[in-house]
Amino acid sequence: MNFDLSYFLSVFPEIIGYLPTTLLISVVSIFFAVLFGLAVALIRVRRVLVVDQLLALYISLFRSMPSVVLLFLVYYGSPQIIPAMVNMPAISAAIICFTLKYSAYLAEIFRAGLESVEHGQREAGSAVGLSPFKIYRHIILPQAFVNALPGTGNMFISLLKDSSVAFFVGVPELLAAGKLLTVESYKFFETYLAVGLIYWILVILYSWAQKALENKLSIPYKR
Repeated sequence: MNFDLSYFLSVFPEIIGYLPTTLLISVVSIFFAVLFGLAVALIRVRRVLVVDQLLALYISLFRSMPSVVLLFLVYYGSPQIIPAMVNMPAISAAIICFTLKYSAYLAEIFRAGLESVEHGQREAGSAVGLSPFKIYRHIILPQAFVNALPGTGNMFISLLKDSSVAFFVGVPELLAAGKLLTVESYKFFETYLAVGLIYWILVILYSWAQKALENKLSIPYKR
């Protein structure tokens, strides 16, 4: 194998030019997935029979569906049901896809985090006159967030890598950059190795940031 080192180094600047799109998809999707997933978790911990079963069905459906299939359903299938979505940009379809998929995972992570907080703390909050809203805001949610942070971080890492499937509907992200470069050069190994290393560096940087955040937030709960 003749590894072209000069070409390998030269493609990094071209690939990195597509990085903002990958980060935009990942950050916006995880933001809405966290909001939606938390809402689902807060409803599920109430255990309202019919609503809980419907939300469990939602979680089962979107956790089971491959990302590419869901993306095609959103981008190509949605306009058949909602005509107003005919001109939906591909990047919007990708964000909707990942929001639906990862909110299903995060709903279960957040539900486990909420249920991990001792019930006695709720009772203590009620005993001192706190409203249910303040109990959740000041007692339950901060602790649940710390407990759920590792799982949430893992979901973001998965989403960051999963964002590459947006390439299949024409979104110009990192994988698309690699594909375009290989069409020109036919140097598949060097190009896709560069793409893979960029993803690796992103995951390392995020993992460091998450670890620092975990250490900072867990200080009040260390004994």
